[in-house]
Amino acid sequence: MRHLVPRYSAVLLFCLLPSLLLTAQQLKPGLVDAESLRRVVPPAYFFRGQSATVQLRNSAGFSTSDGKLVLAGLVDTAGYASEVAAKYQGFLITEVKLEVEGTELAPGEYGFGFSKDGKFTVMDVGADDLFTVSAQVDEKLVRPVPLKMVAGDDGYRLYAGRKWVHLKAQ
Repeated sequence: MRHLVPRYSAVLLFCLLPSLLLTAQQLKPGLVDAESLRRVVPPAYFFRGQSATVQLRNSAGFSTSDGKLVLAGLVDTAGYASEVAAKYQGFLITEVKLEVEGTELAPGEYGFGFSKDGKFTVMDVGADDLFTVSAQVDEKLVRPVPLKMVAGDDGYRLYAGRKWVHLKAQ
């Protein structure tokens, strides 16, 4: 029986490797298109002991020049304790070191939220605050949407309505 586990693992890796390589090769540097988002955004996200449904229509991401991803999306926080739901709006997954409004964030999976008082908070999956930065407000934005990402001169803007923070891959 012990000899079967390595064999099955090797077969599984052999079967999955082409699709994993294909996904990495197809992603061009820059914003991830809607079709690619459908392939890489998880259907649910684990945070603070629960799994929340991800809103694919409110998800975005970008790919770096070496094919690594940064993904963000809103989740359905129904069922979470009110103090968690008040500050947790979505997930942030990064395969690269990321700079968020000048604060460094290691590769990993996180929760985030934009507060009413203009702050952006990043939390670990246990809902412990890692850092809070000031969010910008874009009063000129014609059509604010729940979540989007926009390419800029020196990185990307993660928008939630009119509020946004600057993200830059390191």
